Amino acid sequence: MIDIERQALRLDEHDALKSYKARFELPEATIYLDGNSLGPLSLAALRALNTCARDQWGKDLIKSWNIHDWIGLPQRIGAALAPLLGATQDQLIVCDSISVNLFKLLTRVLSASERKRVLLQADNFPTDNYVAQGLAEFARGDILLSYHQTNDIVEHLDSDVAAVVLSHVNYKTGERYDIKTICEQAHLAGAIVICDLAHSAGVLKIDLHAWQVDFAVGCGYKYLNGGPGAPGFIYAARPDALIGRSALQGWMGHQAPFAFDHDYSQASDMRSFLVGTPPVLSMAALLGALTDFQELTLPQLEQKALALGDLFLTSLSNLGLDEELRLVTPREHAQRGAQLSFEHENAYALCQALIAEGVIGDFRAPNVLRFGFSPLFLSFADVVEAALKLHEIVRCKSYLDERFLRRNTVT
Repeated sequence: MIDIERQALRLDEHDALKSYKARFELPEATIYLDGNSLGPLSLAALRALNTCARDQWGKDLIKSWNIHDWIGLPQRIGAALAPLLGATQDQLIVCDSISVNLFKLLTRVLSASERKRVLLQADNFPTDNYVAQGLAEFARGDILLSYHQTNDIVEHLDSDVAAVVLSHVNYKTGERYDIKTICEQAHLAGAIVICDLAHSAGVLKIDLHAWQVDFAVGCGYKYLNGGPGAPGFIYAARPDALIGRSALQGWMGHQAPFAFDHDYSQASDMRSFLVGTPPVLSMAALLGALTDFQELTLPQLEQKALALGDLFLTSLSNLGLDEELRLVTPREHAQRGAQLSFEHENAYALCQALIAEGVIGDFRAPNVLRFGFSPLFLSFADVVEAALKLHEIVRCKSYLDERFLRRNTVT
């Protein structure tokens, strides 16, 4: 392992992103490998939050909606996010959560189509499928759902399919999918693609325009570091020709919200995806966090994230952990995101034992241990140290201590 540790120091020395770690508030003696679940506190986000709360809300009160353009936050944050997604400023709006935004998109797509079948990833993050299930139940049989493995979805495209809903990166395994090819095949069949970018936005190369994605959703609290519960976003390829009508109508999606008309008149642009009053403080934090990305390129982010993962895998292999921890994430760069997942019969307890040693990863039922490799605040030395601590815990079987076996509410 001495050679690996030396390699890590050399990589850190030449790391173009090494200065970014100072932009985050991170506890001492902690290696944070859970940015794929919740990003750490960005100091830029904290400054933006303080400015919004103290200088704007505190001093200008309700005047801030105009003076500080709170009303324009959904569009302004969308514009800041656009370069990270291969989108133009007018194609994005920031609002609500992935679950709510997916509901809006599905209702619009289905209301504009005579087709009523939706193809879903069988192993997608549950909320995406729950939203579709709820909509289908409400429609009393008029909407049909079918579940498939991602690599088999294109085989089930036919003239009945209105939409395909899938994630770019699998939340549990970390596998990355070829969205461009799926979009090409879906469009040949006349179907629309809605892509969930929760586990790739802010860390992988994404080009929604080149991939010809119709719609996308994502969140702001993972690799974008926007804070707990940070708002999500909606992407539309054709903001000038939006289809359908949302079943979730609110005053902010009205063509003229402050006309206070009796009946709803849907806005003709991306504002039509808005519902209620924007959560200003959360949006301010996200806008601040996005400033950390202004001087970065997507290839820089992805290259380092994958290199961190490679070094972690090499370290585990050199420590003889390949059999103890079964890798479920593809090794090939093109087929994985910034996350590595391993199966272990005591994955939850192992995760808790690691946390007690200052290495924070996370667990997904029934037996998956996940590690996220965010390139902005992790060093190569961090991942080698994490591997060493993991090896020691496995060697001593300290994870079998009763305190690590008790399940927390949030796992």
